[in-house]
Amino acid sequence: MIRYTSEIVSLGLQTLGAWPEMWHHRRKIIQCFYDMANASLLMSCVLSLFIGGVLALQSGPVLVERGLSFVVGQLVGLSMCKELAPVMMAILMAGRIGSAITAELGSMKVYQEIDALWTMKINPIHYLVLPRVAAILCALPLLVLFSILVGWMGGGLVSWLNQEIGLSLQAYFSHLKAGISLQDLAQGITKSIFFAMLIGIVSCHHGLQTKGGPRSIGRSVTQSVVQSIVCILISDYAITRIFVWIE
Repeated sequence: MIRYTSEIVSLGLQTLGAWPEMWHHRRKIIQCFYDMANASLLMSCVLSLFIGGVLALQSGPVLVERGLSFVVGQLVGLSMCKELAPVMMAILMAGRIGSAITAELGSMKVYQEIDALWTMKINPIHYLVLPRVAAILCALPLLVLFSILVGWMGGGLVSWLNQEIGLSLQAYFSHLKAGISLQDLAQGITKSIFFAMLIGIVSCHHGLQTKGGPRSIGRSVTQSVVQSIVCILISDYAITRIFVWIE
């Protein structure tokens, strides 16, 4: 565990050290960003719409019954902002994008393409890791912001269409606006930045550490996704705790 953590930290520091080289790899970063957004946008839209809808469906009738209909919009808004959108989109990114990164780098490692880069005096950290980490750092916060908005809309539609809740869209969004601040939105975006860094580094690390034949690629992908999700959940608690202290 200590060795694994030190390897992750080392790769992260090397990637941050390569940050000045980012401009030279801008085309690759843009291509990676486009591929990530194209692969995740539709799925994130569907997930967020139903997550917001389920929140309103579960809590709405109970709150309305107790005369707390104004809390429905605030509950959906805060839940999507602070917790559900950042965590769910990070898990989606780990499963869909992180696994692809690990598989790609793992196959390059197995078939000695990375060794060929070293032979040509090309640093794989600069050429392979940096563009992917930078692309995730751009893609995930934007995806989370999009997810929050879609989740709010999902909660509003359910609150409006469900007769047991019976809130108009105007009343729902009015209550939501009253209970949400820019600070709440910033917390979700801040979490997504940390999650993106974790996903990128963990996925690249497992790809670069792949050894053996083609079967080892599958094992690396599985380990990458599982450990990314574990890191996301642990860091989510830590970051939330820090925000609670600050407040």
